[in-house]
Amino acid sequence: MITDKDVKYIASLARIHLSDEESALFTKNLEGILHYVGKLEKLDVSKVEPTSHVLPLKNVYREDVVKPSLPQQAALKIAVEKHNGAFKVPKVIE
Repeated sequence: MITDKDVKYIASLARIHLSDEESALFTKNLEGILHYVGKLEKLDVSKVEPTSHVLPLKNVYREDVVKPSLPQQAALKIAVEKHNGAFKVPKVIE
């Protein structure tokens, strides 16, 4: 059973602010999801083989063909900032 308190706690962990209406909606939605999972738990899957994919997988390869690439100047036309012929982006790792 999911309570409004549970939803607000989960939202706080995710640093999401929910209004009372949103909290009530998510409480109802999560309760529905858990109800459905409860139905799934009752299914007999003892004769179902474990699988990682529903459909069989196969690799589809295409032949590598060398083609001309986009010229550097054309690629840099869309750059917000450029430096020494390359895209300049904000530092994300310190």
